[in-house]
Amino acid sequence: MNFRKYLIVAGVGLFAASGDSLLSYGMKQAGNVSLHNIPGLLLAAINPPVALGILFLLGFFACYTTALSWADLTYVLPASSLGIVLLALIARFALHEHVSITRWLGIALVSSAVGFVTRGPELTRHPTQTNASAAAAGPS
Repeated sequence: MNFRKYLIVAGVGLFAASGDSLLSYGMKQAGNVSLHNIPGLLLAAINPPVALGILFLLGFFACYTTALSWADLTYVLPASSLGIVLLALIARFALHEHVSITRWLGIALVSSAVGFVTRGPELTRHPTQTNASAAAAGPS
């Protein structure tokens, strides 16, 4: 994997953690919303932290789809899950949420498992359609 691809995978984690954190912060400011109160929902969406969170999540989506264009889902999703470490740190120190020891242990377990995933190939090579058709037809 080249440097550009590492940046894309890092962008997935950074944009997701930042966007989710901004959404959480903004929605705590906005208060309870309901699908039965569309004006209240729209008002919450224009709250600056919520709007910025949505923009960050659009950045996440752009990086995520880019990564999926050159790598398998089973590679991209675990590799991008390192963003949960950043998310937990933001939640703990910026949003002042309590992160229990059990959650920290779970985060450590997921992070260590990512090492196993990233050692494999980023893309599974499949035989071309003509090779697969010829193999299915058998020898002539």
